[in-house]
Amino acid sequence: MTLRIHFTASQAEAAQAALTALTARYGSVTPDRAEVVVALGGDGFMLQTLHATRRWDVPVYGMNRGTVGFLMNIYAEDDLPERIAAAEETVINPLRMRATCADGTCHEALAINEVSLLREGPQAAKLRIHVDGRLRMEELVCDGVLVATPAGSTAYNYSAHGPILPIGSEVLALTAIAPFRPRRWRGALLPKSAEVVVEVLNPERRPVMADADSRSVRHVTRVEIRSAGEIRHRLLFDAGHGLDERLLREQFV
Repeated sequence: MTLRIHFTASQAEAAQAALTALTARYGSVTPDRAEVVVALGGDGFMLQTLHATRRWDVPVYGMNRGTVGFLMNIYAEDDLPERIAAAEETVINPLRMRATCADGTCHEALAINEVSLLREGPQAAKLRIHVDGRLRMEELVCDGVLVATPAGSTAYNYSAHGPILPIGSEVLALTAIAPFRPRRWRGALLPKSAEVVVEVLNPERRPVMADADSRSVRHVTRVEIRSAGEIRHRLLFDAGHGLDERLLREQFV
């Protein structure tokens, strides 16, 4: 079976060794000519690959040469074209972040997992939250807050005690990170179409940074977050081990 594959790998030793072996066996074309991109590494590298290849609208099949590998398939050199042909495709949409800084500059970034706001200094952040133009929380005192997609709900969101969201659920998770006041507030489920605006209160004394899939912006005063439904990321998973199954399995371990 002939399949035009573009291989890409993280700098980890295991990933580089896999890259050498697989390109020697199957060859590798440029991304613009590829029918599929094979990413070798961990989840962080998969996110990098999805961001880097989205303009070609080509599916990405990951093989784990990192640590956790939630977004990756099991690594094996044999029968790769056949595995890819039988794989299940999942389409996900990223979040779009627009962050305004204290100096008036604006920064935009996309996030496949989550957009998070985190305190920069020793004092807790004070945040005000609007959803679709309506004030929903006057003051949240916390280490931070995040908005997660279903695909990213098992990552930082889950560590912050946020819910795991099924793929295709058309919702986003708004989750507090170590909330101090209100003490019992653990977040909210929002429709995928919602626009979340977070304002930083007293940013001079309580500085806050914003992060979109490890793209960080410091000293933010206002962050706007919404789903970028016009952007599609296509992930491939081995048959029977799709993202829906992985998200479900995570809830029983």
